[in-house]
Amino acid sequence: MKKLSINDIARQLNVAKSTVSFILNGKAREKRISEELSIKVLAFAEQMGYRPSQLAKSLSTGKTQMICLMVEKISDHFFSQIAYHLEALAYKNGYKIIYCSTENDTEKARELISVFRARQVDGYIITPPANIDAEIRGLLRDNLPVVLFDRYLPDTLTDYVGLDNYNGTREAVEHLIIAGAKRVALVTISSDQTQMLERLAGYEAALALHKLKPLVLKASFEDDMEATINLIVQFLRNNADVDAILFATNYLALSGIKAVNELELNIPADISVIAFDDHEVFNILNPPISAIAQPIAEIATQLFHMLLDRLQNKNTLNDVSKVIVKPDLVLRRSTKQ
Repeated sequence: MKKLSINDIARQLNVAKSTVSFILNGKAREKRISEELSIKVLAFAEQMGYRPSQLAKSLSTGKTQMICLMVEKISDHFFSQIAYHLEALAYKNGYKIIYCSTENDTEKARELISVFRARQVDGYIITPPANIDAEIRGLLRDNLPVVLFDRYLPDTLTDYVGLDNYNGTREAVEHLIIAGAKRVALVTISSDQTQMLERLAGYEAALALHKLKPLVLKASFEDDMEATINLIVQFLRNNADVDAILFATNYLALSGIKAVNELELNIPADISVIAFDDHEVFNILNPPISAIAQPIAEIATQLFHMLLDRLQNKNTLNDVSKVIVKPDLVLRRSTKQ
């Protein structure tokens, strides 16, 4: 059966196509179209099961009701959970989410932004790779709302929802030290991303407070799990006095736990472990792994409503909003109490 169009409605009711379009798009009063005619057109459209195409609607309103969620890796547990909550929030508010991953590749991010610009996406929620400032500024210059999360761009003023990485890390390291650890290592990635620098600074601050020396291993983001495991195994062999490790991401923690098992070290008797970013698997390992947990539902809610305020013009683009969410230290049996 042929889908009913605005042309069909106009022809059937002997009404101008533009008049039908104004009525169906809620502009009857603005265009001084009579209430009687409006009721007639709307009733006929409903009776015939008329549904406007998304393209036609976007052309008439200038809005696609689409939001781009651009993250480092959508398969990552943290980002996939953020996407899950954002999708539910968007749907309840009449929006749809398009997901994509940059793989921390700046050129790929540039290409993706260009694609979504062409598709006239209404707004963007982005975990930015390095050197993407010009593209973000370009979106803002064209009045396209952007909210950054997980990490920000120091030289670009944008809305941002982030975590208190510094104090979350500092609190976790202090717990390890108070529980008796004397040689606390940090396994992180070699990166200038703001969230990673904040976690490093929190680790160093806790050690300085207790007059302990830092010991940091920086892995490469591009390395696969096997390479990371081998790196951590060698690191622990070279530093046999390490009695506690904080892993700066959950995927580093998964590699690290395999490395600890390969060395036949017992958690927490030989070495205590805390991971930054909780993961559902941590609770079923033996022993369960302590973690600095990000309140994912809260972060997603802050992200969506910050963007929605922009989309609904409740805030001007000159008034930048910044929300910092406090993490939770979830203690399980991988640390001495």
